Amino acid sequence: MIITIITFIIVFGILVLVHEYGHYYFAKRAGILVREFSIGMGPKIWWKRKNGTTYTIRILPLGGYVRLAGADDEDQDELKPGTPLTIQLNDQDKVTSINASDKTTLFQGIPLQLVACDLEDGLWIKGYVNGDEDQLKVYSVDHDAMIIERDGTEVQIAPRDVQFRSASLPARMMTNFAGPMNNFILSLVVFIILGFTLTGVPTNSNQLGHVNAGSVAARAGLSSGDRITKVDGKRIRNWTDLSTSISSKPGKEVAITYQRGHQTHHTNLTPKTVERGHQKVGQIGIIEKQETNLAARLKFGWQQFIQAGTLIFSVLGHMVTHGFSLNDLGGPVAIYAGTSQATSLGINGVLNFLALLSINLGIVNLLPIPALDGGKLLLNIIEAIIRRPIPEKAEGIVTMIGFLILLTLMVLVTWNDIQRYFIR
Repeated sequence: MIITIITFIIVFGILVLVHEYGHYYFAKRAGILVREFSIGMGPKIWWKRKNGTTYTIRILPLGGYVRLAGADDEDQDELKPGTPLTIQLNDQDKVTSINASDKTTLFQGIPLQLVACDLEDGLWIKGYVNGDEDQLKVYSVDHDAMIIERDGTEVQIAPRDVQFRSASLPARMMTNFAGPMNNFILSLVVFIILGFTLTGVPTNSNQLGHVNAGSVAARAGLSSGDRITKVDGKRIRNWTDLSTSISSKPGKEVAITYQRGHQTHHTNLTPKTVERGHQKVGQIGIIEKQETNLAARLKFGWQQFIQAGTLIFSVLGHMVTHGFSLNDLGGPVAIYAGTSQATSLGINGVLNFLALLSINLGIVNLLPIPALDGGKLLLNIIEAIIRRPIPEKAEGIVTMIGFLILLTLMVLVTWNDIQRYFIR
């Protein structure tokens, strides 16, 4: 169980951090202020500031997040009138730090009871010094001033020019797309790595790599290197065709056409009946041809990536056309259960599971659902069509509705997963 928990934390963490790094990287390139990049969730245990971004490590080692100015941290700087603050000034009497937390203090800070402030456009703050209503003062705020939030996190303020909505539309679209894109890249890279961990990679051809001694195939006269071209008259193009044709006919005689060199041969055989789960399948004792060269390993990684993506799209399509149940979905509990199974298969099982989850996360995040990256991209596309920005209030309402729907769905899925995997 300990190994499964550690593996789950690592797999889940890699998925989320790779996703969030995509948003982070392209936001930085677009001039959008990334206020925080967090590893983990919950209370922070370590932090460091560099190039305008606060990097934090938080106590719960599950994923992470980025806060983009004006996009992912709405209302974070909302300071209400009457809030007791401490401010710090530079030599030009500009505010360089605003402390709204009671968990830390500012060296030589000036106590201020807030009256009003504008940290986006005008960059000023007004309040009573030392709480004395006879000392109402207005201070200019430095463009790169820091604010210590109520939980003690120190981040840079977010003036209008470095906010997400101030970036060009293509830059915002790329920033939104970058998270899923990184998940696709991770999936492809891991599948390619898998290709190099295997002794040999399957070629998905109709050529036999090995025929087990004494097997049904061996008794029928088949040998390594033969190409099976037809099964019961049906053309066989690759190993998938061959496997499907043989496994679907347990205990039934089939006619085999195969090539050995330049000669064509015919034989009949009866696949052995084997129990696989609750299903009976046919087997004849053959192994797919494998290769070990660089091109084959790279091709294997690409083919696995395409097959995984195709499978996920087919499942989503089935859900749309036939409706879906909660059993079609899975949350963190399902990921944990899958991690347990993958761990039992060793490092290759874990790598395969990571690659599948990564492409799954990328595709699901591109669904046009508000609060997901796909929903944000849909709003970007609408903005491009109407040629004017969507009102912030309308966008916020749509995003909030989507978030509430996703939150409700996540609760239902998690409870369903608990019942499926732990309360049987």
